[in-house]
Amino acid sequence: MVQIFEFIMLLCFGISWPVSVYKSYTSRSTQGKSLVFMSAILIGYIAGITGKILSGSINYVLGVYILNFVIVSIDFALFFINRKRET
Repeated sequence: MVQIFEFIMLLCFGISWPVSVYKSYTSRSTQGKSLVFMSAILIGYIAGITGKILSGSINYVLGVYILNFVIVSIDFALFFINRKRET
């Protein structure tokens, strides 16, 4: 039961990131983006992934952590690409 709630939490957090990536890609701008915020999110996902692996709780929830981490990483990379374009 705990895994279901963790999955729902990750799903809710993760829903907004594809939209953010799309906006970053199409706008070609860093406006409204926070490098510190995205870094904190990535560190949080790394901690969640590490916690799952160390506790032996390798299941579908780990996959959602990894998916969210990848999507936020794309947005993180787009930040630097777009910042380079802005200068």
